[in-house]
Amino acid sequence: MSSADTASAKSKDRRQGRPKNAIDIEGVTQRFGSFQALDTVDLVIPDGQFLSVLGPSGCGKSTLMRAVAGLVPPTTGTVRIAGEIVERPHPDVGIVFQKATLLPWRSVVDNIALQLEMRGKAIDGYRGRLKELIELTGLVGFEKALPHQLSGGMQQRVALCRALIHDPQILLMDEPFGALDAMTRETMNLELQRVWLESRKTVMFITHSISEAVFLSDRIVVMSKRPGRVATMIDVDLPRPRDYSMVGDPAFVEATTSIRQCFDAVGMTE
Repeated sequence: MSSADTASAKSKDRRQGRPKNAIDIEGVTQRFGSFQALDTVDLVIPDGQFLSVLGPSGCGKSTLMRAVAGLVPPTTGTVRIAGEIVERPHPDVGIVFQKATLLPWRSVVDNIALQLEMRGKAIDGYRGRLKELIELTGLVGFEKALPHQLSGGMQQRVALCRALIHDPQILLMDEPFGALDAMTRETMNLELQRVWLESRKTVMFITHSISEAVFLSDRIVVMSKRPGRVATMIDVDLPRPRDYSMVGDPAFVEATTSIRQCFDAVGMTE
C-alpha cells in the first residue's frame, strides 16, 4: 500500500461513525438592531468537506462563521453541528482568525497549550498530539520561541496548531492568511492543504480571494451583497494534492471565471 493509500485509510478510519452532515445552517438571518447582516441563509456542509465562502466586504461572511462557532446567536433560524443545535461554543470546533493573536510572553508550545488550558484539559495528555502538530506545520526547532521571533506565516502556523490541538472535527477559518504577503500566503495554503489531507476535517474557510478559494476548496459558496444570501455554489473538480502549477489548468480557469461572472452579474468585485 502506498503512503497516499495509507493516509487515506487512516483518514477513513477517523471518520467512521461521524454524521453525514457536519454543519447544517437553516434559514439563518442576523440583525444587529436595524442593521441586517444576513438574510435567510441555508447551507449544508458535509462531513470532511473543504468549503470556502466568498463575497464582498460587509456581506456577512464573518458573521455567518461566528454563528456556526456559537459566538453569536442568529436572530432567526438554526445552526446545527453533527445534528445538535448550536447555542454556545461547540467543543468539536477549532477557530483560526485573521490575526494569530498570540500571547507575546508565551512560547510557541505555551501558546498552543492555551487552548487546552481554556478547555480545562491537562497538557500531559496531549504531548504526542502537540509534537505531531509541530512537525506537521514545520515548527520543529521553534518550540521555545516567542511570537516576536517568528515571521507572520509562522505565527499563523502556531494559531493553526492551537485550533487543532484538541483534535476538533470542524475547523473554522476567517481570512487567516489575508494579512500575509503573496509568497507566504501561497506557502500557507499548501501547508493547510497538507494538514487537511492528513485529517479530512470539515473546513469552513472565509476569504476574499477567488484563486485561493479555488485552490483550496471542494466547494465554494458565493454570497451576495449585504444582507448576505447564498448567491450560488460552485463545485471545484480538481485532483489533489494541488500545487500552483495548476493555476493555468482549464478546470482551474473555468472555476475562477464562473465565480467572477457571478460577481459581475450582481456588481461585485474580488
